[in-house]
Amino acid sequence: MDTMGIIEAIDAEISRLQQAKVILSGTATNREPGLPKATNVVSKPVSAKQAKRVMSAEGRAKIAAAQKARWAKVKKSADKPVVKKSTTKRVTSKKGVKTAKTQA
Repeated sequence: MDTMGIIEAIDAEISRLQQAKVILSGTATNREPGLPKATNVVSKPVSAKQAKRVMSAEGRAKIAAAQKARWAKVKKSADKPVVKKSTTKRVTSKKGVKTAKTQA
């Protein structure tokens, strides 16, 4: 194919795509309820930097008090001596079998 033929084929494809765009943008699409209608207006671009969140002094004080309470709880539990449970196993006797203690 020569370059003129390629250019004509590309132009034909572009015109078909533009016609398809007009048809699709003019008709309503099936959407879920509650979604806004499509518009041809381009929306404003969203800024990449979001607003900085600011916490009140009262909120910071509540968080600090809660954290101090958690630290105190951990410190209190660390001060207590750790009581280990017995690791020896108890031997239970089966019914009808006499043990040394029951024979005497």
